[in-house]
Amino acid sequence: MRQKVEFTNGSNMLSGVLETPTSDIKFYALFAHCFTCSKDVAAASRISKALTAKGIAVFRFDFTGLGSSAGDFSNTNFSSNVRDLVAAADFLRKEYNAPKLLIGHSLGGAAVLGVANKLPETVAVVTIGAPSDAAHVAHNFSDHIDEINTKGAAKVNLAGRDFTIQKQFLDDINSYGNSHISKLKRALLVMHSPIDNTVSIKEAEKIYQAALHPKSFVSLDKADHLLTRKEDAEYAADVIAAWANRYVLSPIRIAS
Repeated sequence: MRQKVEFTNGSNMLSGVLETPTSDIKFYALFAHCFTCSKDVAAASRISKALTAKGIAVFRFDFTGLGSSAGDFSNTNFSSNVRDLVAAADFLRKEYNAPKLLIGHSLGGAAVLGVANKLPETVAVVTIGAPSDAAHVAHNFSDHIDEINTKGAAKVNLAGRDFTIQKQFLDDINSYGNSHISKLKRALLVMHSPIDNTVSIKEAEKIYQAALHPKSFVSLDKADHLLTRKEDAEYAADVIAAWANRYVLSPIRIAS
């Protein structure tokens, strides 16, 4: 069942979709979409539907200023993405059940790594084509960084759409490292394609090396960064479901 929902983060109304199985719900998952994408990007939609078919309820939403969510994208940053995720988890906790599983695609993967320790009920985290730190996203508009620093903002074209990137965005992503990954204390699954031209697979290696066990790595083989082929998204969902059932339904002691 697919249900449109809304929740707030501060003064902004955020738009989300909750997909639930027709059978009993095993647990809830929270999905964070890629940079400048939306909750309806093909990978997010297909993975959510595939997980729902396996008994996992999935909540995905548009970050502030994107898709159907309110707010001005130019005023957002990585920190606001983390706050949006906390607000989404709070909504799930209040209205349904807290998310046991976090899934993040691209920069959304960095965001779920950053927010996991703020969500006590979460026991497992999945990253898909994710950078090891938020600052990596700046390569998408590297030609404009000098302009952003000198003028305070610049209009950049990302995936065929124009966005305004402000200096505060650069300052914010540069304030984050990846030291929090070693303190995750959650089961971690890192998924990445060796031919990803947007986020190098070397970023997956950094995440994996920084994390404590239990941790797993799965290659997405011939997939592109956005998992645009249906079969790649469905394969990712199959692996996530099998892996999550092990760690969410039968939690184990996390190394420290």
